[in-house]
Amino acid sequence: MNSSSTGKAGTRKPEAGKTRSRSGRSAALAAGLLAGYAADALLGDPRRGHPVALFGRGARGLEERWYQDSRVRGAAFTAVCVGGSAALGATLDRAAGAVGGTGTRRVLAVAATASAAWTVIGAASLRREAEEIGRLLEIGDLEGARERLPRLCGRDARGLGESALARAVIESVAENTSDAVVAPLFWGAVAGTPGLLAYRAANTLDAMVGHRSERYERFGWASARLDDLLNLVPARLTGLLTVAAAPCVGGTRAQAWQALRHDGSHHPSPNAGHCEASAAGALGLRLGGTNVYGSRVEERPQLGAGRSPRGFDIARATRLSKAVCTSAAVLAATGALLGRAGCARRG
Repeated sequence: MNSSSTGKAGTRKPEAGKTRSRSGRSAALAAGLLAGYAADALLGDPRRGHPVALFGRGARGLEERWYQDSRVRGAAFTAVCVGGSAALGATLDRAAGAVGGTGTRRVLAVAATASAAWTVIGAASLRREAEEIGRLLEIGDLEGARERLPRLCGRDARGLGESALARAVIESVAENTSDAVVAPLFWGAVAGTPGLLAYRAANTLDAMVGHRSERYERFGWASARLDDLLNLVPARLTGLLTVAAAPCVGGTRAQAWQALRHDGSHHPSPNAGHCEASAAGALGLRLGGTNVYGSRVEERPQLGAGRSPRGFDIARATRLSKAVCTSAAVLAATGALLGRAGCARRG
């Protein structure tokens, strides 16, 4: 009898230890995501040697050696770049878990996640660039705004007036609220540091080789499709969070929801329309229209049923974006805690 009891107790103790360990990792992940988001808000992007820029240079060098007009070769290129980034994240997590006592490991785990999150989140730089263009438009400096627009999006700014420039900025802010903030936080909550780095790698590759051109029509196919897949949930989450945040900029949730529901799927992108339509409804604006990208002209459908954008609307768009990003950070941290806790119980 005593021997049996001792055996049961002996099996319980390791299980309890595993549960506490999982709980500690969940708390470290949640704290790291919040700390990384706060670091971006306070410090912005690293001024020199930005890891994403370094990744981009490495990926460009690999592309130059591997390029063929082939989907298979492009898929291999994507797998190596994204898989390598995920492996780096896993190595950082393992290194943090292999040093010192429990307290030290948790501090290092928070630091590793926070550093990765700070690296891949771009909320502060997004708002800074948008607000500067808005300032230029408000003082009537159209030429200055046109010169600055390429820092935010790839649209041809030549000849654009105030409304078209403001529309370009607001659409970019809406889309990149998901791409640069909500999506990395989402994948960080799901997969920790590997998720943060793998998502940013995929998104960067999409910007590099995922666009439609003669060179990348086949080679960039895998990068573009992977980016679409990874953004399916975050883009829709961004749309819902934008609806919830509409009152922050004088809008109504009903109007934002109507725009999201009616216009979100009309965009040629499977994801961007949900972000842009909900922002249009929340801000009481009408987005969409003719976009020029070098020699390519695209006619985008109308999103929202409000007025045309003006320069001063950019500040409202960045306030809306900040509210959505902060909500996403809190949700990601909560999801990390609840998700890992559920895994611990099932384990």
